[in-house]
Amino acid sequence: MLTFKIAYTAFVLLVVAIWWRHYSWRNFLWFSDIAFIGAVPALWLQSSALASVLAVAVLVPEILWNVDFVARLTLRRRITGLTDYMFEPERPRLLRGLSLFHVPLPLVLLWMVREYGYDARAGLAGAVVLAAVVLPWSRAVSTPERNINWTHGFGARRSSLSPATYVTLLFLAFVAFVFVPTHALLQALYGVQP
Repeated sequence: MLTFKIAYTAFVLLVVAIWWRHYSWRNFLWFSDIAFIGAVPALWLQSSALASVLAVAVLVPEILWNVDFVARLTLRRRITGLTDYMFEPERPRLLRGLSLFHVPLPLVLLWMVREYGYDARAGLAGAVVLAAVVLPWSRAVSTPERNINWTHGFGARRSSLSPATYVTLLFLAFVAFVFVPTHALLQALYGVQP
């Protein structure tokens, strides 16, 4: 367990150092990056609350990322477009390679929730608060080309709605279609942390 904590922390520090240089701090607003980095304190503190928030916030998108990536590799089929950047030859291989953290991240999050318990009070509420802060912030600091957390539209498709309307609808979609179902699933699988 200690070996895993040290190895995971070292890998996160390596990725953060390289990405800061290549992508800037804005890249760390992606929900997946927040979960990747947030897993470090969750591991060291053995925090069911933090692990629960991170799992509720990103488990579904991370699973979709993996499905899309495997489909692109094996079937040459684009399912969601979440991994398009992994197949851009102009993007350095090192940066694409470091993005493979998405592959084990769902397992790390599920393991932490199983190990530390699922905190139902923190999981759903924390993910909602996280999205309420991160989505408007992502819209404010990202460009349509960077499109952090899809706050300008899905993939290459730009929203024609006003920014406030679109981000509000995106927030509601995350809550209804990602957070609530994930919360219900984690409660069913792991019970509730008292």
